Amino acid sequence: MLILFSPLFPGSGFIHMESGNQTRASEFLLLGFSAKSDIQFVLFGLFLFMYLVTVTGNLLIILVICSDSLLHTPMYFFLSNLSLADICFTSTTVPKMLWNIQTQSTIITYEGCLSQIFFFIVFGCLDNLLLTAMAYDRFVAICHPLHYSIIMNGQFCGLLALGSWCLSIMGSLLETLTLLRLSFCTNMEIPHFFCDLPEVLKLACSDTFINNMVVYSATGLLAVIPFNGILLSYFQIVSSILNISSATGKYKAFSTCGSHLSVVSLFYGTGLGVYLSSAATSSSRTSLVASVMYTIVTPMLNPFIYSLRNRDMKGALRRLLSRVVPLSSGVSGGVLW
Repeated sequence: MLILFSPLFPGSGFIHMESGNQTRASEFLLLGFSAKSDIQFVLFGLFLFMYLVTVTGNLLIILVICSDSLLHTPMYFFLSNLSLADICFTSTTVPKMLWNIQTQSTIITYEGCLSQIFFFIVFGCLDNLLLTAMAYDRFVAICHPLHYSIIMNGQFCGLLALGSWCLSIMGSLLETLTLLRLSFCTNMEIPHFFCDLPEVLKLACSDTFINNMVVYSATGLLAVIPFNGILLSYFQIVSSILNISSATGKYKAFSTCGSHLSVVSLFYGTGLGVYLSSAATSSSRTSLVASVMYTIVTPMLNPFIYSLRNRDMKGALRRLLSRVVPLSSGVSGGVLW
């Protein structure tokens, strides 16, 4: 589905012959965005800024959650894991892209390409599964509030997080290892800024039937099923909220899942945009823009969504800043925020 089919990695490079016209790649070329030096300079500055904001924002979310005991709840436990996954997700592609822009190089080794594919799928799938766990947490909190502390205990939350990591790694490992059996044609160029699995499969001269079956199976298990789980959870949540008589109660119940719903909409909306743009048009430029939204913009916006829309996060941020930055006696916390 979304994560496993996003169009993003180019490659071409030096190869050596195995038999006939089939080859074994040793290097790929990442064609990226533009060969014009002035545009490259602008792109480097823009993507570097976005990357630094992403890493800083998500690290701050993790720091706030770890340092504030009031946020030691299942929802924020999953949020800290999601922030870590977002940092790793964007770090899989952006540093290499920045290095290529800076050095005017398009080369990535065969091993480096496989590594990118592996980690990109791991953290993309991990985002899917963690968002599903967070949706289930909201479902229990709103639909079964009296049993919340019993169901969402520390051991169960830990197992959900551990299971998400293990499933993501195993699924990605299976997809990546099946690439080792492939031979490639002489044209190794991919018109994107990182090694994307579907684009790499297009370059293969050998039969990719097994690879495609593995991709479809992993997509169903790690993307489609979690997404349906999120939809089912929110269907139950909305049904429960509609049964609340008072408008204040409805607003309070919905506000507890507003930030998560915003992140889910952004994550799957941009991911679906990547998939539809690649299916509807052959323009690599359109696909590149959609991919930037999915792999860079979404992880960058998540910390802002949770910090600006969430009263608990804003309070924790204020308490953290009050400890780190000494406040003058005449300035109250309300003035800062």
